[in-house]
Amino acid sequence: MGECPGPDRGPGPTSRLLIEYDGTEFSGWARQPGLRTVQGELERALSVLLRADSVPLTVAGRTDAGVHARGQVASYDGTPVPVEALNALLPYDVAVLACEAAAPGFDARRDATSRAYAYRVLTRRARSPHGRRLALHWPHRCDAASLHGCAALLPGVHDFTAFTPTATEHVRFQREILAAAWAPVGDETLEFRIEADAFMRSMIRVLVGTMLEVAAGSRTLPQFEELLAGRPRAQAGPTAPAHALHFLSASYDGGRILPT
Repeated sequence: MGECPGPDRGPGPTSRLLIEYDGTEFSGWARQPGLRTVQGELERALSVLLRADSVPLTVAGRTDAGVHARGQVASYDGTPVPVEALNALLPYDVAVLACEAAAPGFDARRDATSRAYAYRVLTRRARSPHGRRLALHWPHRCDAASLHGCAALLPGVHDFTAFTPTATEHVRFQREILAAAWAPVGDETLEFRIEADAFMRSMIRVLVGTMLEVAAGSRTLPQFEELLAGRPRAQAGPTAPAHALHFLSASYDGGRILPT
């Protein structure tokens, strides 16, 4: 007679992290041999606390080198660990804001329904030594009405071929923009906030670079609108620098996960 099968225990415990980091000195989120990455630092610290050889993380939005996060979400298979103990093992430029139990099988990337980012632009004539790592210095003409006009065109489903590198792994170039707007942050800084179901590589940075051309008067609003119909990458503007881009939050069926 064969052995009786054991009970089906289902998936084991899953935990969720809420993370903040300064991406300046990281080679992006994703673990890469020989490079300093956010994922690598977090997995190293978790493996110490959980006494495991490795603790693979899944993340809501993989960020490129230099990109920051205010409310990144990641998940791993295992029980939660004390935030204070985890942060004691992490370097100065990354911090965990929360570590808590999630529904069994929760996947920070697969289960996310949308992601939100912000891009900051300092519009004054003089550069800022204090904000140089967090905002793009734009001392040129910057017509706010033109920026608002560009942002108003974005909500909905569009073909963003013009806003991602020509050599890309993407096979689908349509994305649904849920919200997009420019807003002042203080007297001299503008922040572009955008939320979508998903983003393509460099998409937000090319959007910003192109919108700033409209704001400077070197491109018209109708020309910007034409790009949303799937024009070639060469017809859009430059890719804005990475250091002014911030991952804000991710949303799930249970709502948006935000830092407190």
